[in-house]
Amino acid sequence: MTDDAADATRTDAAAAVDRVRERAADLAPALGATWTDDEPWRFLTDLTAIGSRMAGSEGERRAADLVADAFERAGLADVRTEPFELPAWERGSASLDVTVSGRDGEPATRSFEALALPYSPSGSVAGELVDVGYGTPREIDERDVAGRIAVASTTTPEGGRFVHRMEKFGYAIDAGAVGFVFVNHLDGQLPPTGSLTFGEEAEAVAVGVSKETGAWLREYAVGGGNGIAAADVAQAELSVEASTTPGESRNVIGKAGPDTDERVLLLAHYDAHDIAEGALDNGCGIATVATAAGVLADADLPLSVDVVAVGAEEVGLLGAEHLADRLDLDRVKGVVNVDGAGRFRDLVALAHASTAAASVAEAVSTATRQPIAVDAQPHPFSDQWPFVRRGVPALQLHSDSGDRGRGWGHTHADTRDKVDDRNVREHAMLIALLVAEFAAPERDLPRLDRDELAAAFREADFETGMRAADLWPSDWD
Repeated sequence: MTDDAADATRTDAAAAVDRVRERAADLAPALGATWTDDEPWRFLTDLTAIGSRMAGSEGERRAADLVADAFERAGLADVRTEPFELPAWERGSASLDVTVSGRDGEPATRSFEALALPYSPSGSVAGELVDVGYGTPREIDERDVAGRIAVASTTTPEGGRFVHRMEKFGYAIDAGAVGFVFVNHLDGQLPPTGSLTFGEEAEAVAVGVSKETGAWLREYAVGGGNGIAAADVAQAELSVEASTTPGESRNVIGKAGPDTDERVLLLAHYDAHDIAEGALDNGCGIATVATAAGVLADADLPLSVDVVAVGAEEVGLLGAEHLADRLDLDRVKGVVNVDGAGRFRDLVALAHASTAAASVAEAVSTATRQPIAVDAQPHPFSDQWPFVRRGVPALQLHSDSGDRGRGWGHTHADTRDKVDDRNVREHAMLIALLVAEFAAPERDLPRLDRDELAAAFREADFETGMRAADLWPSDWD
């Protein structure tokens, strides 16, 4: 970068900080009211009291009605619900039986608690267990998984990117595994859940088990590192009952600002897995968006902001895909996706390879003296993905506990008592300012170049896993 270009960049950054400060002053009454508002907690209470908000379920429909009411209370205009079809997966029973030889040579069978993973088909498989560690491609390549049931951790090694469950499952099945067991890395007898695919039934049965169960499974697994003789390797039988049938989900949409062709999208998913209340994932996120909507409704915005609660994120970003398919994306200036905000103290902005989007977060952080950690690395596992892969710049707003992995998310323990609604209110204020800066006429948000985006995913070591999960876009080859 030349000295002149560097000076221009610094000037633009300073101007953005001034804009955010002026906007915060204009919005001081709305921001101040948010500071003490009890609506976020009341909304989160009503949402989590529903129980299951699984995509396509009656609970998800009731949640959509709650969100629509919240959007109207926030002052959004033209609040409406848009249904869309999906393959609705419904959980049945799952079993995991392991037979080992005792020291007397007699076989003994033990049954373990297991949860079917969404889009697992019904069926039963039998075979040896094989420990693939974290389930990275390198570890799976080092094991002979063919004809065996792969056992993989929910976490990944320090020093590299987090490898998603779908990548681990897809790679193991491509390598010949006949089944998949996903082992939580956190204590507490908490089997994890999480979809195996984006919106279609998977190729093999799969379950989640607790860390404590995983310790037993690895004791007698091939590659378990415990010096067990080959003859003593456990034989396991894994069975799942589940159904995938035509169903319906819905997006809830409201508008802040004037009616313009160009628009900014503010998204959060409101669905959740059926095994818990979904308070953290993503109850906090949709509560944050509903609260930010009240601030934006009072703002003098230069262009339209569509506030969208998307359905069916947990089973494949299906609501976001539906939204992206029906919009003219040339008229979408940018996307702010709130998935993970409101859970923990400090906000994290994932910029998904857009330096311009990153600079928005940096300006708001500087202007408000609130820490917002910015990470430019992209990933395909939240609702910004249908837009990012088509070149739309985006921010994903998250928050960081300091621990690696999902924490309580995707387990029975994702409950309202884990939530501090001060985080929801504070993040809502920051997100309103972020969205307003996205919408500023002075803010240039260049489209993402396809080749540069593909290169960014390759540099982040995503290609192998995304191909295994059938997520690598065909036009990136």
